[in-house]
Amino acid sequence: SMVGVTAMRAWIEPVVAGSQVASAFYDTALLLVVKNYYNQTNATAPSHALEDAQQKAVSNFYIIYNLVLGLSPLVSAYGLSKLGDKMHQKIPICFPLVGYLGSKTLLLLLILLGWPIEVMYGAAALNGLTGGFTTLWAGIMALGSLGSSESRRSLRLIVIELVYGLAGFLGSMASGYLFVGFSDRYQEGSVLVGCSIACYAFCLLYSIFVLTVPKSAASCPAKANSVKEVGSQLPAHTEAAAATAAGSSQPSERSSSTPVSPSKLIIITLFVAAILYDLAVVGAMNVLPLFLLSEPLSWNAVEIGYGNAAGYVIFITSFLGVFVFSKYLRDITMIMIGVASFSAGILIMAFVQWTFLFYIARAVMLFALIPLPTIRSMLSKHVEGSSYGKVFVLLQLSLVTTGVVTSTIYNKIYQNTLNWYSGFCFILSFLVSCLSLLPLSIVAIKQRSTTGSVQI
Repeated sequence: SMVGVTAMRAWIEPVVAGSQVASAFYDTALLLVVKNYYNQTNATAPSHALEDAQQKAVSNFYIIYNLVLGLSPLVSAYGLSKLGDKMHQKIPICFPLVGYLGSKTLLLLLILLGWPIEVMYGAAALNGLTGGFTTLWAGIMALGSLGSSESRRSLRLIVIELVYGLAGFLGSMASGYLFVGFSDRYQEGSVLVGCSIACYAFCLLYSIFVLTVPKSAASCPAKANSVKEVGSQLPAHTEAAAATAAGSSQPSERSSSTPVSPSKLIIITLFVAAILYDLAVVGAMNVLPLFLLSEPLSWNAVEIGYGNAAGYVIFITSFLGVFVFSKYLRDITMIMIGVASFSAGILIMAFVQWTFLFYIARAVMLFALIPLPTIRSMLSKHVEGSSYGKVFVLLQLSLVTTGVVTSTIYNKIYQNTLNWYSGFCFILSFLVSCLSLLPLSIVAIKQRSTTGSVQI
């Protein structure tokens, strides 16, 4: 039926899956291409010195590359998302995809034409200036929020995260085989980058020709304007009003019964909580591979592969968590459960001496993915639909900027505490993660008092 087709065309999942598989292919290809490049340039040195020089060169390349990649979206992301809110919700999705295509094509040309590796700094800048992952992800989250009722929004956003995680898992698993499999017949890495480009091309074509913006955004201009006027006086009702204006029979349950005043305080505290939590997670996850490679675990490639797979299982357990919890618990409670789950897991990680303990720590972190999508879901309930893109991109920019700084600081701390106590960074993450419970409890208290006052 037509309705079914229209509903399917609003699915953002194919873009999430396609771009994540493409990204996994590209990341593997880039790492191996960079490694080979510095192998050839240092080929004359003796083997142990070669290993050190190569490690250092690769790590220096990535420091610059990640800085360019992380900071260049600061220039364009906010503007693109505002444009998306004002003109068309697809702009923050299509624009970054064009940039992705361009920058990945540069890597292919580099492999085929033997260009210098510094070209990749330009590719990173192109990627960032067209919005990059920051804008793409904020755009995806805005579309996901527009297409879901308030009561189901947390579930909708975690489903998107789940698709992202599974695609990353499959892409990572396949990328090694693709890189090795064709290296005898073609230039090493060219097939893998080619596959990555093909996936991005699919995402771009899908976004332009198939994807439709969900109707709840605005059914027709006149209705939309009247909804906006109502909205400006009573933002909590916008969703319900938009739903009724669009002739939908079910305005979202929660917003119609209790209008929550959109408090600036709640938005700010949610931002602070998200940044603190992200800081704890990013820092710990940056150091984890180094921790696994060194004493006492000293893992090999196969064990690292299993460890990564265990990391992706968290996407599934967090999804199941939201699926069940969202029926009985408030968003803020789910977020706190997620934070507690990560904190406990990372504290265990600090004392890992044996492989089985690593898996116990990972198992305790089973809900670690719940906080961020649920915080986004909560934020979307405190702002109008017309500014989802703007709010999400501001959050994403804060997270990316924190991430770039955090990974640098954590790596330095890890290098300096390595011989003294290698799990020190994880204890640091545990403390920062616990800190994020403070702003969350402020939100919980604030929400209790608002709902209380409305009922009086």
